[in-house]
Amino acid sequence: MKTLILHTENNNEKEISIQKAANILKEGGIVAFPTETVYGLGANALNEEAIKKIYIAKGRPSDNPLIVHISDINMIHTITEYIPPKYDALIKAFWPGPLTLIFKKNDKIPDIVTAGLDTVAVRMPDNAIALELINKAGFPVAAPSANISGKPSPTKGEHVIQDLMGKVDAILLGEDCKVGLESTVLDLLSGQPTILRPGGVSKEAIEKAIGEKVLDNSLHNVGDKQIASSPGMKYTHYAPKVPVIVFIGSLDNMIHGIQTMKEIKEKEGLRVGILATEETKAFYSGCIYSVGSREKIETVAGSLFHVLRSFDKEDIDIILSESFTTEGMGLAIMNRIIKSAGYQVMDVGGET
Repeated sequence: MKTLILHTENNNEKEISIQKAANILKEGGIVAFPTETVYGLGANALNEEAIKKIYIAKGRPSDNPLIVHISDINMIHTITEYIPPKYDALIKAFWPGPLTLIFKKNDKIPDIVTAGLDTVAVRMPDNAIALELINKAGFPVAAPSANISGKPSPTKGEHVIQDLMGKVDAILLGEDCKVGLESTVLDLLSGQPTILRPGGVSKEAIEKAIGEKVLDNSLHNVGDKQIASSPGMKYTHYAPKVPVIVFIGSLDNMIHGIQTMKEIKEKEGLRVGILATEETKAFYSGCIYSVGSREKIETVAGSLFHVLRSFDKEDIDIILSESFTTEGMGLAIMNRIIKSAGYQVMDVGGET
């Protein structure tokens, strides 16, 4: 397949490129496009044949549902018959933005979008290119991350080109994704509000908006025989080419644990990469990537996927990763790191 690369560097070019991308979507094609979270791979959410192309291009399991993206609140009526009143505060506070809400789907949404569930995940992205693309297409757009399934999600156009060139109809380029992690997925339909996937909106911010406690089980895996109600709940996700081990514990214990494990692995003849931070990188030697500052957790969120992809360019056999607080955005960061490791975690003790 020939993939069209569409640029948006200047206003005239941007307008033409977005219209071309919208036309491709109208014709049943698939287009990668930027959002504030990660790049998405979009198709007409109402077109079953178009949606099938997403699963094929990504190599995505069919029991992994997709998020449907809208450009204005009126578009949601093509997806669901009812907006629960308790969603009003969340929509007002976080749309457009990195929060996905679970709705009861109507018959217009094909079962392939929702993995056969009677609910559908919906969000409104906070990105001008994404909103204009959906608006020009004139229908909701189903879009998982624009990467090969299981790999770190793409936050830069170059990541999408590496993964999907020749597999999609077009790649609409834009600025690097400012959030760097996928949206938070929140379910309010099944009793107590529950985070199905942590992301760009923190648990604390949601609790403040709705005035009640929110459950979160996102650091635990979904069983192989269960159908996930949200993307990112099953399988090893966000994984580089080599195994990852995550060290959890106090900062001093993590540093010591990683240093010790590095020596052990090198004696075994393995080449080791280390995922560290600005505050800790000086304690290590060898192949080290800093993922940002512990004092500015948003820098870690913004660069995590890029750093995981950067390790793929190195001649290493294993990655030893530090861990982070689970407060605020740290919960989403830890969810992604633990999934990238396939739940291979080493508890080195001490207060985190």
